[in-house]
Amino acid sequence: MATPPNILLILADQHRYDWLEGEDPALPVRTPNLRRLQESGVTFTRTTSPAPLCAPARACLVTGRDYDHGPVPSNAFDLPLDHPTYFHGLRDDAGYFVAGVGKFDLHKATFDWNLDGSRCLREWGLSDGIDNEGKFDSLWSSRTGPKGPYMQHLTERGTAPEHLADFERRRSGLYSDVGLSPVAEEDYLDNWIASNAHTMLDRRPDGVPWHLMINFAGPHDPMDVTQRMRDRWADVRFPHPHDAADFDGDHQEVRRRYAAMIENIDRHVGELLDRLEAEGQLANTIVIYTSDHGELLGDHGIWGKAIALEPSIRVPLIVSGPGVRRQGERIDALVTLEDVAATILEAAGQKGIPGMTAQSLWPVLRGETSEHREFVISGLDRSEQEVQGSLAHYGANPWLGLASWRTLTRGDQKLIVSPQLARPMLIDLDADPFERHDLADERPEDVTAMLELLHAGIGAYPRSADAPGGGTA
Repeated sequence: MATPPNILLILADQHRYDWLEGEDPALPVRTPNLRRLQESGVTFTRTTSPAPLCAPARACLVTGRDYDHGPVPSNAFDLPLDHPTYFHGLRDDAGYFVAGVGKFDLHKATFDWNLDGSRCLREWGLSDGIDNEGKFDSLWSSRTGPKGPYMQHLTERGTAPEHLADFERRRSGLYSDVGLSPVAEEDYLDNWIASNAHTMLDRRPDGVPWHLMINFAGPHDPMDVTQRMRDRWADVRFPHPHDAADFDGDHQEVRRRYAAMIENIDRHVGELLDRLEAEGQLANTIVIYTSDHGELLGDHGIWGKAIALEPSIRVPLIVSGPGVRRQGERIDALVTLEDVAATILEAAGQKGIPGMTAQSLWPVLRGETSEHREFVISGLDRSEQEVQGSLAHYGANPWLGLASWRTLTRGDQKLIVSPQLARPMLIDLDADPFERHDLADERPEDVTAMLELLHAGIGAYPRSADAPGGGTA
């Protein structure tokens, strides 16, 4: 019997799909270690987040459910502890050591991680791990002292007050404030998360297949970087944001910081790959890199995510390792983030978990087909309070003001619907990649056909506000 593969899943936070080295020749992004993965595996160039917001996207990923059948409508909800995850399938059914570190964001509504990061890990299906605060979560949760392992670490290091003061200041200039982080290089959040990842690898039991999920906090706003990270991007020039609006900061400096955070994650990817190779485990380890959602980064005059445009809903996805017969290929099949769950479970010899809508990517990875889904859906339902918070956080914009919306992408056509829009919008992504022109009047038959697919796929819309799994936050 073949040895079950190990599985390393690396999840960035807010890494948009086109910010990979070589993806857009005009972008001087440096991701040599991710390119190393791409050269030995498959890059899925049209991967959509089921919901471009941290908590719902991550809940969809770990439960293998699309947004409208998933349990977390928005950041105002925790993942219910009675929902099965693919972690359970690996740990309880396949006998894996299942570990994870970083910003899981699976109890986003509850700002308490335990000081050792152990809260809810066993219930989610993990064997071991360290769940920690995200960037601003460390500020919101620490008014009366540390509530999680990262702030506990900074408290022990004596730098918690400086870190909290720095993030308090950045609240009024999420993107325009490009000042350096006051913490030491080894205490910078993503570097600390990477160190915890190596700790989990140290804890692997012998003779047992393992799965490690690493949830990096970058390249999420704010634009905090260390001196080393900033120096590597001094004077590098980036294309100006598409349709950029007035901005009280420096677009170039913001893009340098974003690129620096991506490059820093890439550096850690390289160190992990080198370690596994030195241990003789890389050849039997499936490595997956992706993100929960994208980032507008000033395009369309918008910062952040949570909207229906491509820089918000599309993410990178790279799969490499044993069983991946395609080497160095870029596949434009339509994929959604929850498909990662089905892909991981199949790699471990498992069929799935109850309620899963995810579809395994292995037929594509094995070279049996280049097609995957007929269409993909993304969406979000938020309360008026959450919408107002988003507008205050990222700036006034009509797209950010939509409380509820869905997209359906089929081929090169994308449909956008919302109760706050007068009618559906139809975009030709091939002819109009910047999504400027509504073709609904010119292609009414396509609108009708795509609406039928959308309503069949999502059921009731918008969802009821009463409960997780069917509620508007």
